[in-house]
Amino acid sequence: MNWWKPLLVIVVPPLVMLVLQVLLYLVVGVVEGSDDPMAPTFTPLKFLAVNISVGVAGVLAILLLAWTARVPWRSLISFPRTFDAGRLVRYLLGAALLVGAGIGVVALVAPDAPGWTGFGITGTTIAMLVIVLLSTPIQATGEELMFRSAVLPAAASWVRKVRPALALGLVISSLGFAVVHGSTDPWLFGYYAAFGVSTGLMAIISRGIEAPVAFHVANNVLFTTVNTVMAGGEGFAIDRSTDTGDASLLILAVVNIAMVLLVWLRERCTRTGK
Repeated sequence: MNWWKPLLVIVVPPLVMLVLQVLLYLVVGVVEGSDDPMAPTFTPLKFLAVNISVGVAGVLAILLLAWTARVPWRSLISFPRTFDAGRLVRYLLGAALLVGAGIGVVALVAPDAPGWTGFGITGTTIAMLVIVLLSTPIQATGEELMFRSAVLPAAASWVRKVRPALALGLVISSLGFAVVHGSTDPWLFGYYAAFGVSTGLMAIISRGIEAPVAFHVANNVLFTTVNTVMAGGEGFAIDRSTDTGDASLLILAVVNIAMVLLVWLRERCTRTGK
C-alpha cells in the first residue's frame, strides 16, 4: 500500500471509537439523569456504551483496511484457511481455564491488587452481569479486529521482508493497543503491550483471529464478572492512573504466555495430524 494508507487504519478507528463513546456516554447521561455522565464508575448502560463503541470501531478497521488495500475482508479474519468456529470454541475453553486459574492465583497472592471491595448482589449487579455476558464478547472481538486483524498487517506493510514486517506490525499494534487503554501507570501500560504482543503472536501462529478472540473474550468476561460481583453491589470503576498497577500483573502475563504456548502446541499438532 501507499505509505499513508496504514496511518488511516491505525488512527481513524480509535478516534471513531473515542468520539462514539463520548456521544453514547452523553446519551446515557440523559437517560439516567446523571449530573456527570463522564464519571469513571460504570453503570450497566455506560458499560454497554463502551462495548458498542469498540465493536463498531473494530468493524470499521476491517472495512477500512479491506478498502484501502483492496483485499477481501475475509482474508483479514483468517488466511490462507477459512474461519473455523470449532477452533474458536476449543480455544475459548482453554482460555477460560487459564484465565480462571490466573484470577485464582491473584486472589490468593494479591487480593487487594484488583481493587475488589466485597461480594454483593443487587439489581445493579444483575444488570451489569447481563450486559457483560451479552456485550463484552463484542468489545473483545472489536479490539482484536482493530489491532490484530487490521493494524498489525497494515503496519507490517511498511516493510517488505516477512519477519521484520511481522515484528514491526506486532510492535505498532501492541503499543497502539496499550495507548488506547489510556493508562499512565508503567505496570499497566507494560501489561497491555504484553497482552497485545501475546494475542498478535496467537494470530500469527494460527493464521487466524479465532485464538486471540477466544482469549480476549475469556479474559474480559471472567475478569469483568469478578469485578462486578466483588464491587459490593455497586458499579465498579477501572482506575488506570499512575501507581494503580503492581507486580501482580506478572501473574497475568504468565497466563498470556501460557495461552501462546497452548496455541503453538495445538496448531503444531493440527499441522502434523497428531
